[in-house]
Parts: sequence; structure tokens; C-alpha cells
Amino acid sequence: MPFERPTLAALLNRAISDIETRLVGADARLRRSFENVIARVVAGAAHSLHGHLFFLSRQIFPDTAESKFLRRWAGVWGVPPTDPVKATGNITITGVDTTLIPAGTVWQRVDGAQFTTDANANVSGASIIVAVTAVLVGTDGNTDASTVLTIETPIVDIDSTATVDGSGLANGTDAETDAALLVRLLLRIRTPPSGGGPTDYVKWAKEVSGVTRAWEFPAELGLGTVSVRFVVDGEAVIIPVGSKVTEVQTYIDARAPVTAVITVVAPVDTPTAMTIAITPDTAAIRTAVQTEIDALYLRVAEPAGTIVWSQLNEAISLATGETDHVLSVPAADVTHTTGQLPTPGVITWV
Repeated sequence: MPFERPTLAALLNRAISDIETRLVGADARLRRSFENVIARVVAGAAHSLHGHLFFLSRQIFPDTAESKFLRRWAGVWGVPPTDPVKATGNITITGVDTTLIPAGTVWQRVDGAQFTTDANANVSGASIIVAVTAVLVGTDGNTDASTVLTIETPIVDIDSTATVDGSGLANGTDAETDAALLVRLLLRIRTPPSGGGPTDYVKWAKEVSGVTRAWEFPAELGLGTVSVRFVVDGEAVIIPVGSKVTEVQTYIDARAPVTAVITVVAPVDTPTAMTIAITPDTAAIRTAVQTEIDALYLRVAEPAGTIVWSQLNEAISLATGETDHVLSVPAADVTHTTGQLPTPGVITWV
């Protein structure tokens, strides 16, 4: 039978019984007796030791280990946590021709997030596109296209505002969470490297900071080819931008067999529109339904996969407070073709 940590009360009773068994005539249950004090001290010490043993028992298995020990396990297995990354991209600055914009010039978003120019640049044709990098690491630096930034220290003949280019400022990622690290560690333990065999490409893709889910498709483009698709769930738009695709391609190319032809490509976002009637119909329950549907897609969605109609119904039923519902759209399983990634679409509530 499994070991169960004894309670403090059980340890105290055990100590009292031991004392009374070995000291004839002793009454270790008398509250202020010397024997009772000794029993309580011993029980307290034993309880602390049992607690420490229980703690250690959880650290010897990666799936129950706390953060510090989980990261030790990851290091032992050669699965280091991915580092946080700063957002990068381009902004358009306007001003008088030939005016110098020094490297390190600080531009600020309305919420205070700051970005610095990567190199010296001179205005030409009344404007110039300049590469910038977020000051702080993490997803907070990711910025939508057309966002207006303001220069922190004005420069003569340079306009005080700049605009984020069409691709936005992207690829900023937070430090890897323990949950995400555990997923990668268990994948490494359960599926040892096989020199470019099944699952290796998924593992390599997920070693790149920000990549949360990945899929490999052997021979999709012919014999000797492998297609890899991935998403970045930590960002507002999970479909990766071109620079992230290039980063993953480069990372995998450095590790894949020389004979393999690897193609890393972003999946095609394919939302599933839904029409749902719920009972009771409240804002809180609608939010709960949306949360359950999002969780379902996170678990089962994959490129060219199928979203099963019954699983959608099950997800809606799991929503807290829901007692009945009708899912009229879609009315059957939703299938997808090569490269299409199912994502939750707009819900029409009726």
C-alpha cells in the first residue's frame, strides 16, 4: 500500500504510547507532566522530518518537482529553459533629410514601454525605416502595426512621433513557465532523440523561445522532406510572423540530418464560426463557454486536423453554470486541409 504521511496527532499518540510502554506507571497523557512534554517534543520533531521526506519524495520525480528541482532535472536531461526575448521590428521616422538619428535613441509607447534604435540612421526622402528593440524583455514589448511612438529626448529636425511598420514589433517572449518546461522535459524523456526521427523536429522547434506547440509532417513535399508548423500561444496573434519562422528554420537546420529537406512554415489560421444558444444565458456563462472552447482547441487543434462536433458540445457542457445548450453551427465535424490550423472563431449567441 502507498505510504501516507502520519499526522501530528498520530505521531503524538505514538510517542505517548511508547513512553507509557517503557516507563511503568508513567502517565504521558497528563497535560503538564514531564512525560507529556517529551512526547510533544518528539512528535513535533518527527512531524517535521516526515514533512521534509514528503517534500523530497516529490522532487525525485520531474512531474511533481517544484521549480528549482524541475529546472535541475531539465538540466540533467539537456532541456534548458528557453530565455525571454526582447521584441524587435521597424518603425518609420520622419524629419529633415540627412538629419542623424543616433543608435540608442529612445522611443516610447503611450503606456510607457520603451524601444531603442539599433543603429545610426540618416533621414532620406523625409523619412526612414529604422530597426528598434524593446528595452525590456517579454511579450509586453510586442506592438501592433501603426502604433504611434513618441521620442523621449527630442532631436532637432526629427518629428516627435514615429509609426510602427506593418509587421509590428514582434517575437518578444516571456521566460518559459514551469508547466511548459515540464511538457518539453517529459517529451525528451519519453521520446529519446533519434537523429531526425519522429518527434525530433517537434522537440527542436519547441526549444526556440516562444514556440509553444509544433507539428511535423514527414514526406509532405515528397520523399526526404519534413514540413514543420508551429504557433506562439503567448502572443496576441498565435500564428508566427516571418522572422519567427526564419528563426525556427535556422535552429532546426543546424540540428537536422544533412540529407533531410526541412521546410518550416506558419500554419494557416482557420477560425471556426459558431452559433450557440445557452441556458441560462448570462455574460458569465458566455465567458465560461468561450474559455472551455479555447481550452479544447488548445488541446486538440492541429494543422489539417478535425474538430469533432461532439467534443465541442462536451466543452460547452463543461462551462460553469451551463445547464443546456444548442450548438447549431457547426452542425457536424469540421475538417481541415493541409496547413490549415483550426482556431476558435466568432461565437454568435442566439
